[in-house]
Amino acid sequence: MISVMIVDDHKMVREGLTKLIELDGEIKVVEEATDGLDCIHKLRKAKPDVILLDLNMPDMDGIETLKTLNRKKSRPKVLVLTVHNEIEYLMKMLDMGVDGYILKDSSSRELIRAIRFVYEGDRFIQPGLIPLLNSKLIAKDIDREKLDTLTNRELEILKLVALGHFNKDIASILSITERTVKNHLTSVFQKRDICTEFSQHSPLCLLHSAQISHKL
Repeated sequence: MISVMIVDDHKMVREGLTKLIELDGEIKVVEEATDGLDCIHKLRKAKPDVILLDLNMPDMDGIETLKTLNRKKSRPKVLVLTVHNEIEYLMKMLDMGVDGYILKDSSSRELIRAIRFVYEGDRFIQPGLIPLLNSKLIAKDIDREKLDTLTNRELEILKLVALGHFNKDIASILSITERTVKNHLTSVFQKRDICTEFSQHSPLCLLHSAQISHKL
């Protein structure tokens, strides 16, 4: 059973989420909190596996709550549930080490899927936001020296990713299989240990994980 704490300042939202989540049968909402302060106060007793965290809250918002949680020796998985689809918010959350980021207009099925992903140790990023991130994250985390280690085909695929194309689209454009595209992307992130040279929570490494997880 996956235990969840919902942190949101709107009671109706908390109640609605609880009913939706518990339809799954293998996920249980063990606690609710009205803001960050309430979350921190209730955390030790509730001991949730996953915290479903809103960003806009009074007294202590989601960002400050995450900062506090990150100072602890260990913390539950944190899945941000928000209305903010701006890339700046997502990048900030990734830099702070969130385990997942999903929008409030997602389906209940997608939310449950996200909870399962982060509980199992995978990173979850709202699928619709991934193409918007690509160009920013590639430019941010891969410098010229690393690009020089890539083959022409890997660079070609990386450019298509940056333009927002999914693996299936890239395969069609280049007349290769989707599996070949995935293999090239995996090679890109393995070369020169890109994902270990950067922070554990490097946005580009999280993006790679999300692409594999969502089978783009």
